[in-house]
Amino acid sequence: MGEILGLGMTHYPPLTGHDRDMANILRTVMRDPGLPDRYRDPSGWPEPMRREYGAGGGTEAAAAHRAVLLRHFRHARKLLDDFRPDVVVMWGDDQHENFTEDVIPPFCVLAYDRIEARHRARDAGQNVWGETADTVFRVPGHREAGKFLARRLLEQGVDVSYAYRPLHHEGLAHAFLNTILYLDYDRVGFPHPVVAFPVNCYGRRVIAQRGGRGRLGRPLADTELDPPSPSPRRCMEVGAATARAMRESPWRTALIASSSWSHAFLTDKHHQLYPDIESDRRLYEALRRGDYEAWRATPLADIEASGQQEMLNWYALAGAMETLGRKPDECEFVESWIFNSNKCFAVFKP
Repeated sequence: MGEILGLGMTHYPPLTGHDRDMANILRTVMRDPGLPDRYRDPSGWPEPMRREYGAGGGTEAAAAHRAVLLRHFRHARKLLDDFRPDVVVMWGDDQHENFTEDVIPPFCVLAYDRIEARHRARDAGQNVWGETADTVFRVPGHREAGKFLARRLLEQGVDVSYAYRPLHHEGLAHAFLNTILYLDYDRVGFPHPVVAFPVNCYGRRVIAQRGGRGRLGRPLADTELDPPSPSPRRCMEVGAATARAMRESPWRTALIASSSWSHAFLTDKHHQLYPDIESDRRLYEALRRGDYEAWRATPLADIEASGQQEMLNWYALAGAMETLGRKPDECEFVESWIFNSNKCFAVFKP
């Protein structure tokens, strides 16, 4: 019987960059012609947002935000190393990277033998490590565990896709690569074999908006949007089936969900300026209590309205931990008004 460690974290892209640039998504929204004029100046923002932005455009707050995130990543890395997993199964979103117009599966197990990945073009040479486009990250895969997981999921009625090599995006989509880079922020190496498990979190926006932000002045009509993502309930069912499969496997397994929670650029009701902090906090309190039914009852429409699409990765983790009968042993909500997304870190010990 395989032991299982559960971890929840973020793959927040601006953490790769410098503090002065951490609020760049907000700055992009500020330049959108569709933004109402009253929000173009901090005087029109909610008071906590103004305070976080400060006189320096958020640079000081960014340093503090980075320090909190790194504390959690270093703690998670120590827990991971101490657990000594045979395989890390990681849920993340494919944001129009490997999954594009020719096929968009709801879920896919990437049963790769080995992985060679590079920074995205936008991050190469612009990151805090000074790494270039030629920097190669070699991560061990675990084809045997990936095949086992896909087979057991199919046997449980989960019609999951699987792949032995990338289709479009060489290496790993940023949801997975960033997570590995942050768990190895101090660049000591990452020896743990990885089976990436992408989820089509972006659903109706994955092709229509290429997994990115839409224009405020021209919201897309329903006819322009794509079919939806899997529902929160279905993601929890897939997570539960994954936990059952890996519990029956011969491998010590770390199950990781990697995403920030609500994203400002997906929260049109806030004019894409700040995330849905209230909705995130409700889900956080339910998670802390182990109230998984509150998560399961969340409609997909609420997820989309609150910019919580990437949280579907966390719904898979919640389903897995519910099946294992666990509440978080450690949990912290990291609120942010100007850095695009709230974050959460959680530990579910064996």
